[in-house]
Amino acid sequence: AETEPHEGKRKVESLWPIFRIHHQKTRYIFDLFYKRKAISRELYEYCIKEGYADKNLIAKWKKQGYENLCCLRCIQTRDTNFGTNCICRVPKSKLEV
Repeated sequence: AETEPHEGKRKVESLWPIFRIHHQKTRYIFDLFYKRKAISRELYEYCIKEGYADKNLIAKWKKQGYENLCCLRCIQTRDTNFGTNCICRVPKSKLEV
């Protein structure tokens, strides 16, 4: 993701692959601990402490309405031009086909 060419992309677009990898790692550890119960609390806390998973993103996933949040940047309206949210915040029933 870091060596991918960035010519012709906006600044935020060049960061999307990094955010995707970060989300995948965190979601994997979240699912192992909370959904499948395949890892111990000790291993889960170790992964968070060492930076393999994002503690703040997991905290949001546990709250109702934020289960499909792709990154914390999506809920920060100050990072967008028009004070809007990311597409992951739009319910699937409201998306246009």
